Amino acid sequence: MPAEVPMDKFKYFKWKFFLLFICTFIFLCILIVKPPMTYRSNPGPYRLSKTCPFHVSDQTITPLNDTKHLLVSAFMDQRVKGFDIRIIGIFRNDSIQPLHCRFCCEGFLSIPTPANISQHSNKFGFPFDTTDVMCPIPENCNATHVTLLTQPESGIAPKQIWLPIRNRKTNMDEEEKLQFNFTVCISNLFGDYNNVLQFAQALEMYRLLGVGRVVIYNTSCGPELDRLLQIYSQDGFLEIVQWPIHQHLIPSTGWLFSKHGGDVHYFGQLATLNECIYRSMERSRYVLLNDIDEIIMPYQHDNLMSMMNMLQEQHPNAGVFIIENHFFPKKPFEGEKSGPLPQWRGVPGFNIMEHIYREEPNRTKYLPNKLIVRPRAVEQTSVHEVLKQFKEEFMVPMEVCLIVNCRMTYPKSQLEQLRVDTRLWDFSDELLTSAMKMLRRARLLSSEVEGRQIG
Repeated sequence: MPAEVPMDKFKYFKWKFFLLFICTFIFLCILIVKPPMTYRSNPGPYRLSKTCPFHVSDQTITPLNDTKHLLVSAFMDQRVKGFDIRIIGIFRNDSIQPLHCRFCCEGFLSIPTPANISQHSNKFGFPFDTTDVMCPIPENCNATHVTLLTQPESGIAPKQIWLPIRNRKTNMDEEEKLQFNFTVCISNLFGDYNNVLQFAQALEMYRLLGVGRVVIYNTSCGPELDRLLQIYSQDGFLEIVQWPIHQHLIPSTGWLFSKHGGDVHYFGQLATLNECIYRSMERSRYVLLNDIDEIIMPYQHDNLMSMMNMLQEQHPNAGVFIIENHFFPKKPFEGEKSGPLPQWRGVPGFNIMEHIYREEPNRTKYLPNKLIVRPRAVEQTSVHEVLKQFKEEFMVPMEVCLIVNCRMTYPKSQLEQLRVDTRLWDFSDELLTSAMKMLRRARLLSSEVEGRQIG
């Protein structure tokens, strides 16, 4: 019996030590283990061994992996509650599927966040339409690039394409920081468009009216016009956005699918207009949306800024200004035709200064008006109207401003129904001088052409 006592004591201390070990282990676990993570709609980023992104798109049109969709640009946009990023794209209507955004957070990859897909309401019946993809940015993520995933749990494929996020500046409420008062958005050049003379006159007219930047989306143009575009681009007045939509889709040359066919409306015009508004959002006070053969012309002021100051003072809540479209057709008579200036012979195109007969629009029908907008007041736009906006609209009286739409078509009205309108002539001296200067720099005037041929 005495020999069994030490064994009992050993078992007793062994059991006591085991209980102490268990208690100590539980206590340490309470100290070092964090409470369970609850679900957050905006999860934070996690670190990868490699920085991101791997492949950044340098194209204006980027196919989205594993879909039939095309991506154009990504912008920071926090005007709609719950979202931080807007991606403008061209999506196939019958293939809309759930998508997820993943962000590069200055070298770290975020957890995917669900995307909201918003197709623009002005469709015109085409298989592909302009579409916005909106996502929240995760917490603690200073996002620089974004990509879209078809599955939230999918990893980043080796050839996954990333878009840089534009408009990442902060505190942009102070308008004095804006670079330009006015930007003109022109879409699109296609079909080897080569109206050099009209193009030069239109751009110089806008320069005289106070425009600081013209943005044009170029699918194709003629060789002489391309030469002129490069001169304007070198000066910084023109921003050329290459738009190879024909490499991805069959673009329509018209606005209605039932009449013109094709995959997408008018060479993707709706996507380019929206892209141009967002492109200009941090640098321009106003954006003019019109075609190359149209000039938004003030009639009571010498420049656009004076006109807009008056309109904005009278209508402080307006962010969309609708301008009535008036056609200035080809001369309705053949007599007394002066013809082009001698220096302009051989320059492709026509002289807009000869278009002084204005047709009154038929206001009983839908009018193809154009727009001056404050870009931060617009969410989505069509060609002749804004689809979603944050401010009011105002129809500008034609006595204040109208569109001088110069076309090489004969008038639909009788001669006695046309009105003589020589507003363009008020700028003729300066316009002639500046247009000649640019044509000369591009070596497109007849004297320069003859000189090159002789040489």
